[in-house]
Amino acid sequence: MTRKAKAIIALLTTLIVYVSINSIVRITRPAAFVWYAEDRDEQHWIASSRSWFDRKACRWLSVCGAAHLQMAKGRFGQRDPAGWTDAESSERWRSFWRGDAEERARLIPDFVFHYAPLVHLYSGEQFWPGDIAEHLHHTTPFLNYTPIQAHWDHPTLSNLDDLNQWEKGWPVYLTSNDDVQSRPPWLEGERNIPQGGDKQESWSDWDGRVDGDIPGDTKEDRAQWYDFTQPGTIPTDDTLDQHHEAQQIFKEELRKRYGGKEIRDDGAGGRSDAPAILVVMDKGNGIIDAFWFYFYSFNLGNTVANVRFGNHVGDWEHCLVRFYNGKPKALFFSAHQGGEAYSYEAVEKIGQRPVIYSAEGSHAMYATTGVHEYILPWGLLHDVTDRGPLWDPLLNSHAYTYDFDEDNLRASTFSPSAPTEWFYFKGHWGDKFYPLGDPRQYRFAGQYHYVNGPVGPRFKHLNRHKVCQGPDRAPCIIKNYVEQGKRPQRWGSSGLGD
Repeated sequence: MTRKAKAIIALLTTLIVYVSINSIVRITRPAAFVWYAEDRDEQHWIASSRSWFDRKACRWLSVCGAAHLQMAKGRFGQRDPAGWTDAESSERWRSFWRGDAEERARLIPDFVFHYAPLVHLYSGEQFWPGDIAEHLHHTTPFLNYTPIQAHWDHPTLSNLDDLNQWEKGWPVYLTSNDDVQSRPPWLEGERNIPQGGDKQESWSDWDGRVDGDIPGDTKEDRAQWYDFTQPGTIPTDDTLDQHHEAQQIFKEELRKRYGGKEIRDDGAGGRSDAPAILVVMDKGNGIIDAFWFYFYSFNLGNTVANVRFGNHVGDWEHCLVRFYNGKPKALFFSAHQGGEAYSYEAVEKIGQRPVIYSAEGSHAMYATTGVHEYILPWGLLHDVTDRGPLWDPLLNSHAYTYDFDEDNLRASTFSPSAPTEWFYFKGHWGDKFYPLGDPRQYRFAGQYHYVNGPVGPRFKHLNRHKVCQGPDRAPCIIKNYVEQGKRPQRWGSSGLGD
């Protein structure tokens, strides 16, 4: 027997053994293959393909949609600029943001606005910030893969929660009316690129950034705000008086620093037509969490071996700024189901406002420019950030206060006309991951080309005890450094002051 024949027999034997073991395990332990929400629809998803070979290759070899494989190009999709006009969309969706009052909120402390983060978008971004009101105007609610409203009957910010009547809302998907690969203008959001502002950059030698231990930041002080469920933080009349006094001193210092004028950062960043969402929660004991939410109508997945995975319609990212007695203590940047937390002093700032870097396509948030690896080794999966257009969300934002215990979202006096019903929508802000029979879909090594759209801000663990988004019982690392290679200081929850 020739060496070539032996190699073919060995290959076929290995393939038969693999297929047999894979089939047996899938029959006996189907739950072992459920890694993502999309995997729960495995049988129906595979059955959607008309190709017998495609279905068998997917079940036996985990090679799904090979005929649909698309190599990543410089730009996503096949946009025909001449084929899109903005005339049909009209201005109807804009009406949901218009209100008469623009004064600063009485229900939201001034310091929340003084320390509002600035966002550097990526210079080569293809999908810019989106307006959730416009996003709804271009979507149709689907119950899984079945429309539940007419194509022209668009949901609005004022009635979006009505969709919760369908099986409690969870399987409802706001599905794009357009083929996303044709790159409709509303999906790209190019008209929402921040306009105005200068090219001012932040520098560590003047913006107050501190690397390492923070001067005057004691363990006892941090124990008061790191995990607000720890004992010894029940407010008394004395502590409330101290909190009020601290805020008055803080405001006086700000007035001195800015010559008694209202604090502004005019010219630092540009205004986007896409509004940011601010949700402020007073958690007691001097702790206030300010969640800044940024919405994008499309998330462009990253590439592995020049094949793209993880696209989805709709993308919610957020930054949390935690305040204690009126002073910013730590920030959390969302990124790929995880994210990172930093002390306020460690991050870059323009003036006193923290600077965030939004990654190309995925819009994951980072504290520095450059290449950021995640999940896979050797940089196979990575994000890229740079000092692209500087976005000042404070110039166009809608602010709310939220009582978690009562599940009550209120429009603040900063934007009293802002609707609140959209916040309670339980479904997904994008398409359900496409069936295997859809020519846009494929899957390799358990990774899908298109995945489910995300759920909204209400489900981002707003009532977290620590700054990090993960479970409250898990450690939360707050980094005092932003440079790579520096060892971060870990703050666990082993005890008061530790």
